[in-house]
Amino acid sequence: MTHRLASDPTLPLFGDPDEAREAARRVGAGAKLPSYIADHRARLRARFMEGGAQALPDYELLELVLFRALPRQDVKPLARRLIDTFGDFGRVLSAPTARLMQVTGVGPAVVQELKIVEAAGQRLARSKVINRPVLSSWQALVEYCHATMAHRETEQFRVLFLDRQNVLIADEEQARGTVDHVPVYPREVVKRALELNATALILVHNHPSGDPTPSEADIAMTRAVEAAAAVLGITLHDHLIIGRGREVSFRAAGHL
Repeated sequence: MTHRLASDPTLPLFGDPDEAREAARRVGAGAKLPSYIADHRARLRARFMEGGAQALPDYELLELVLFRALPRQDVKPLARRLIDTFGDFGRVLSAPTARLMQVTGVGPAVVQELKIVEAAGQRLARSKVINRPVLSSWQALVEYCHATMAHRETEQFRVLFLDRQNVLIADEEQARGTVDHVPVYPREVVKRALELNATALILVHNHPSGDPTPSEADIAMTRAVEAAAAVLGITLHDHLIIGRGREVSFRAAGHL
């Protein structure tokens, strides 16, 4: 068994052993980072600590994430390659594992680090809305929906279930679809609401195209769910369509 010194700041908390061994072989076991890489990393970390994420473009924020996965190499080319491939920081984090692995330089350690950051962001956003009155923290709810759905490459349909005080008691994915369609069954939505003893619903789905404008099918489906829920005394508060950087509320748009 190989033991690593806990005091070595260049080693990742999570990483693929094969990648780590290969990195060590390239630069020599126990060797320090070349000064130009070490200095660049120090400057980048300092800028982040002084100015926050807004002080860094997407590719540099991505570099900070990659430092831990690839501790002994220059990660700037890989960060730029990932941004060029997927478009922005959020889309890199949410990209499917299979597509990430197709990018030159990406291995299991990189994928794991990206998915840890993605999960942390979603967990943080969820903590601001779960078990809280939704209608009085609407912006937090919208931000949570963007964090979990805005960058997906296929449509996803979620239902937020609320109790009599409009507290969010459950957030569940009901279906996944293609790039422009997701099957929704109103009877199943209402059945699940009864199982959870929910008295109100908020529907949420994303448009991978980035344009949240509702289609005629979206409007028809929403009205079908509203009618099925009303029969059992369940209120449909809203239906949100999440796009790239913006969303559409059916309630605000007059569709409900």
